[in-house]
Amino acid sequence: MKSDIGDRAGSAVVTPVPVPVPVPAAGPGPAGGPTTAPDPAEAVDWLACPGCGVLIYGKRFARDLRVCTDCGHHAAVTAPERIAQLADPDSTEFLAEPATLEDPLGFTDLRPYADRLREARRSTGLTDAVLCARVRIEGQPAVLAVLDFRFLGGSLGVAMGERLTLAAETAERLGLPLILVTSSGGARMQEGALALMQMAKTSQALAQLAGSGVLTISVIADPTYGGVAASFATLTDVIICEQGARLGFAGPRVIAETTGETLPPGFQRAEFLLAHGLVDAVVARSALRGTLAKLLSVAAVEAVSEATGEPPAGPAAAQDGRPAPGPAAEHDHWETVRLARHLGRPTTLDYARGLFDWFIELHGDRISGDCPAIVGGIGSLHGRPVLLVGHQKGHTTAELIARNFGRPTPDGYRKAARLMRLAARLGLPVLTLIDTQGAEPGVSAEEQGQAIAIAENIALMSGLPVPIIAVVTGEGGSGGALALGVADRVLALENSFYSVISPEGCAAILWRTSSAAQDAAAALGIGAKSLLRWGIADSVVPEPPGGAHADVTAALALLGGAVLDTLRVLDGLHPGDLVRLRRERFRSFGTRGPR
Repeated sequence: MKSDIGDRAGSAVVTPVPVPVPVPAAGPGPAGGPTTAPDPAEAVDWLACPGCGVLIYGKRFARDLRVCTDCGHHAAVTAPERIAQLADPDSTEFLAEPATLEDPLGFTDLRPYADRLREARRSTGLTDAVLCARVRIEGQPAVLAVLDFRFLGGSLGVAMGERLTLAAETAERLGLPLILVTSSGGARMQEGALALMQMAKTSQALAQLAGSGVLTISVIADPTYGGVAASFATLTDVIICEQGARLGFAGPRVIAETTGETLPPGFQRAEFLLAHGLVDAVVARSALRGTLAKLLSVAAVEAVSEATGEPPAGPAAAQDGRPAPGPAAEHDHWETVRLARHLGRPTTLDYARGLFDWFIELHGDRISGDCPAIVGGIGSLHGRPVLLVGHQKGHTTAELIARNFGRPTPDGYRKAARLMRLAARLGLPVLTLIDTQGAEPGVSAEEQGQAIAIAENIALMSGLPVPIIAVVTGEGGSGGALALGVADRVLALENSFYSVISPEGCAAILWRTSSAAQDAAAALGIGAKSLLRWGIADSVVPEPPGGAHADVTAALALLGGAVLDTLRVLDGLHPGDLVRLRRERFRSFGTRGPR
């Protein structure tokens, strides 16, 4: 398979490398499944890995889902095989295959298009390049649409466009998540402008699903290029790439020849895309089924089951529906600053791993970057699906440098906004964890619109129609913190602080010397006690003696209980009331005295 497959999208039949795995028998059936085509590779005992050339025993290769255990190369799989890998046994119900125009242009290049279609159908046992079915994945229902690269390069034509659109409409009608598995060279040239229109048709179908709050997931297999990449494949809520998969609009050969540039290592590969904020995760094929099942469970669970048991004890709810104020720290203000910045304090990822039953981190702003200072994803908190977003520092010098000391760049705030919009579409509560000295103040951040990114997040959160809980876990510095802090309830850890500026910055500006930082901390009233007094925090979450870093397990339990108790209070509020009360909350600051 050439690396310029994206440059010749759908122009010819691409012959797959034989592999010793038979096509699963699905039978055509009344719903229109694939016919069973004999696989000439069934008799092959050994084959060479396309990635590293190592000889692999055929049956072992099949057991490993066509992934080389030596180099990790993910070989191509057919659409029937993919469905068999993902779907629970006996759960597949193929969707009907609607009649569409065939060879609308009477197209002929070196061969008539009609002949190419007949040959593709004979060699694959499929009627076109996509299979659509209702399935269950680890018990979770979904609509699954899988492209097959063997059929004219998995190219997008009128038949595929109609089938994908009907699959999306079925998902919307049944309220089921839609999963797309893509592998394609692009739009089918033999169908001319009608093929081009399928990009708009399928994109429209995905937009309709987004408006209906139906979860959509893409699994990008190698390769996915051209019109497929520039339409439905990249419009889903979550984009997962298989290891090493390529995704792009133009193929690398065209880009290199057009620009005259040497392309960077790994260009358009999954890991390159992840680093540039274009996909959410890179997942090995062996972990794909479990990852999809977890994501599907988010769409299926609407409330915490009583069977899950009681959560860790947290602060009791006050009669007014707000968490009862916990004990506020009596530390010296500078001691609070010191404890809030302690490198041993749990980070957002520590909370994600320690509080959640499972957590899938989602990456990128889908534009240009994946700021490491903000992390986020979907997880299960005591059986309750929650979207988590928070600042991420680290515990060592190397981690702090890698995470930019927890100072977010604009792409970090755009990533947070993307995830919070996803939470709104799926009806998930949002939990934000605040721990930053402030937003990145550099030249590049300003060029990318740092102030605008912060402002847009503040405005977005003010109108998000789902419960939002913000927790100040360490230091909350300036607008860089507030961009994650517009919430229905704000909790503050006992040894945390929230301020318009760092005490050092305040001292440098007003005292004209940073050595007055301790005086500035006292003047600013830094500490959880002050936040509670002014109603900026609704509750103070106690920490273990010595601070959260002294007993991380206990700190996790205390915060987890407080968050669950607060969620229970907010669960009873209508989305419209959530937004109204949230706006009233912030409207009142500065118009009332302390508690």
